Amino acid sequence: MAHVAPAITETEAPALRLARGLLWGFARVASIVLVLAAWEFLARSGKYTPYQLPALSAVLGRIWDDAVTGDLAINTALTLYRALVSFAICAVGGVLIGMAMSRNKIANWFFDPIISVGFPMPKIAFLPVVILWLGVYDVSKITIIVIDAIFPVIAATIIAIQNVEREFIWSARNMGATNREVLFQIVLPAAMPQIMTGLQVSLPLTLIVAVVAEMLMGGYGLGGAMMTASRFANSVGVFAGIVEIAVIGYILVKAMSLIRRHLLIWHQEANEPTTA
Repeated sequence: MAHVAPAITETEAPALRLARGLLWGFARVASIVLVLAAWEFLARSGKYTPYQLPALSAVLGRIWDDAVTGDLAINTALTLYRALVSFAICAVGGVLIGMAMSRNKIANWFFDPIISVGFPMPKIAFLPVVILWLGVYDVSKITIIVIDAIFPVIAATIIAIQNVEREFIWSARNMGATNREVLFQIVLPAAMPQIMTGLQVSLPLTLIVAVVAEMLMGGYGLGGAMMTASRFANSVGVFAGIVEIAVIGYILVKAMSLIRRHLLIWHQEANEPTTA
């Protein structure tokens, strides 16, 4: 007599779903866990000195000490302040410039050479000029971040608006829509997915440039704390900064992915599988 598998009861189904969820969650972070385990193993193997590669446990201990003393909160808050303020400026300014270039010949004539020359060059080269003009305080840091991170937003906005189906615009105009209605009800919603892609590129750039600017200009912040630790040959402090920046960057990227899915809930990509 053939063996018949027992049916899954209603109480077992949630348990199976939970088990699958846990397994899938572990699979997604397995590579990170392996890297961290290898880091701890190599640090304790004796092949590297504590100065070259401090143990992960020692680095985590340093992060905990910084959290207890409040240094971690202060440095993280300052770096995030500079990065997020710069990102807000890039988001608003980049979208406005991109829209103007797409819809106005004079704006395109003025900005196109600047974008063409500025996009491929390393904008951090302007840092000495920014320091000469604005000093080494927050205004100069935010300025250099915006100079570096605004270009992806402008480029994405231009391409997104140019790729909007002309049939949509013609249909709206034939139905009596004004230029303002066409812009806000047709063009921007249709261009939003690609504009969001530009913003997703710009956000981690703001964090990267914020840390670099703090390293070069000094002062408080995660980058400044890393450079201070480096000057005192404090390898644990340097690696602690790397871990802190990695965690913050990961959180920002995931938060931006969630915002994208929320804003584009109407778009077909919201129904597609995602790893976010």
